[in-house]
Amino acid sequence: MIILKSLQEIEKIRKACLVVAEVLDRIRGEIRPGVSTQALDELAERWIGEAGAKPAFKGYRGYPKTLCTSLNNEVIHGIPSKSVVLSAGDIISIDVGAIIDGFYGDGAKTFPVGKITPEAERLTTVTEESLYRGIEQAKPGNRLYDISHAVQKHVESNGYSVVREFVGHGIGRNMHEDPQIPNFGPSGQGPRIKAGMVFAIEPMVNLGGSATVVREDGWTAVTVDGSLSAHFEHTIAVMPDGPVILTTK
Repeated sequence: MIILKSLQEIEKIRKACLVVAEVLDRIRGEIRPGVSTQALDELAERWIGEAGAKPAFKGYRGYPKTLCTSLNNEVIHGIPSKSVVLSAGDIISIDVGAIIDGFYGDGAKTFPVGKITPEAERLTTVTEESLYRGIEQAKPGNRLYDISHAVQKHVESNGYSVVREFVGHGIGRNMHEDPQIPNFGPSGQGPRIKAGMVFAIEPMVNLGGSATVVREDGWTAVTVDGSLSAHFEHTIAVMPDGPVILTTK
């Protein structure tokens, strides 16, 4: 069941989302060669606490850290570690969630580490563009898969693949709510989008094939063919006039 949120509830979700936006903005300045993903995680946890929020991921279904830090061919759910140190030319997806007053915010960006290849830069650019193409479709009267189709069309027209095993989601009092939001599908299908819906839309895009596999740690999803992967996410609210991005300042 898709839960419609009141304006008051959307404002509470926005407070959590602003913490997410702040963390992603600040973490950008900390990403450089020689930094461990554990160091980034510790900074994010401190910043979330200073904002009066709680980390949404830590302890969620047993996940051990505040951030998901997914490097190069890691798609999502990479676990921060002292032994994972950034190198020039890497790309890293930082996914972060926060809770304030029982409401969740969720967002992600893929960052370059130093100078990256033109191929990696183009992948991240197209992935971010596809997120905004999807968001544009999140307006009252459209169908859910209009979002999915817009993402898929932009990604595949640029020669990349959308990940199919992992999807976006509704969000509110819970991290994951109905509906699931694939990054692929036929336009004109799925539930009718209504004002009051709140979605976390998150394209995950691979340079090579779409297939992924989860490592033995039970969390980290990687591309089967070893190709680079990028990931961007915004939490958005559907308002009567169209979508409003909550995870931006």
